[in-house]
Amino acid sequence: MENVRLIVDSSANTLTDPSRGLEVVPLTLTIGQENWLDDEQLDMGAFLNKMEASQEAGKTAAPSIQRWLDSLEGCEKAVIVTLTSGLSGTYSSALQARDIYLETHPHAQIVVVDSRSAGPELEVILEGIESILKDDKLRFADLEARIAEYRTKTHLLFVLQSLRNLSLNGRVLPAVAKIAGMLKINLIGTASVDGDLQPLTKARGMKKALRELVKQMKEEKYQGGRVVIDHCENEADAEKLKELLLAEYPKAEITIRPMRGLCSFYAERGGLMVGFHN
Repeated sequence: MENVRLIVDSSANTLTDPSRGLEVVPLTLTIGQENWLDDEQLDMGAFLNKMEASQEAGKTAAPSIQRWLDSLEGCEKAVIVTLTSGLSGTYSSALQARDIYLETHPHAQIVVVDSRSAGPELEVILEGIESILKDDKLRFADLEARIAEYRTKTHLLFVLQSLRNLSLNGRVLPAVAKIAGMLKINLIGTASVDGDLQPLTKARGMKKALRELVKQMKEEKYQGGRVVIDHCENEADAEKLKELLLAEYPKAEITIRPMRGLCSFYAERGGLMVGFHN
């Protein structure tokens, strides 16, 4: 199937890529009184420094409907993949933009996918969609069902070295976050089927945390499929995780990427996110 525009929000940790027919719509991040647009111009070092220096809870805002409309301009077929609706209104704003666009482009065909995830799992989903679109016999009317089927085999795991942001946002008690930092206790979690980020277990030190990540991947029936590892200024541990996986699955295709703003906001420095397909 040709001429299908792929559109994703910036939680996917990727940038607009004309060679893939991919457009990225940025979210907005707020630290104190300062807004940061999560696009290719975002200075990640400055953003992280500002976030770590702030004593206030930061905020995130979904892309405006107009930004989605701009990304759709001129296309007849599109697939939009968004950050989980469990964390953001991004999916809702994309749906509203689709409906508005169809009012003036009634023959257009647009699928909006709630990833129920974030970060590297969105990249795995995008790659799956690209593979599905290579089927010349595929009808656009059947595309949504094919994507849904593919998503049953994609997963997200993450490990956090800092719980400071979660404590500032009221999701973790400040005392718990402080003790976890002092004892180097890392939180391992996942994206649930409902799109919430849920803790699974804890590990003291990154060496144990990385082994736990591999264990959790196996429990999700990982058998050597596609893996994308995103890191927040922690390429060293991302490489160690890659080595652990390749030791058991030498044919696995594994990519390591830096996080963009939205995922760094939640994961903080040292955090890892792992998207994979069974």
